[in-house]
Amino acid sequence: MTLESVYLVKRVLQYTFGLVPIVAGLDKFTNILTDWSQYVSAGLLDLIPVEAGVFMSVVGIVEIAAGALVLLRPMIGGIVVAAWLVLIALSLLLTWSFVDVAVRDLVMAVGAFSLVTLSRK
Repeated sequence: MTLESVYLVKRVLQYTFGLVPIVAGLDKFTNILTDWSQYVSAGLLDLIPVEAGVFMSVVGIVEIAAGALVLLRPMIGGIVVAAWLVLIALSLLLTWSFVDVAVRDLVMAVGAFSLVTLSRK
């Protein structure tokens, strides 16, 4: 594999894991793509002192920040996004809800980790 190919793959991953969390984070405020509150487990809602919509707004802010971090500092941002995706997947797997989304998020975490690996100097 040439250095140009590695650079291209790194850039594609960087823009993917930068822009997708930003878009998903922004959508937490509009629910155009989906009703995000459906992904919050009832058990978690019992533990937090806010409604699902407020919680998802906070999640949206975290996702926007993580996406921006990937665009600015892909090695650090990639770690943050990979960890975030694993936490989301684990929370879905613990309640055995949206297992398909959990599996997808684990695969995406592998992609974010790949960005971290390609970003090492």
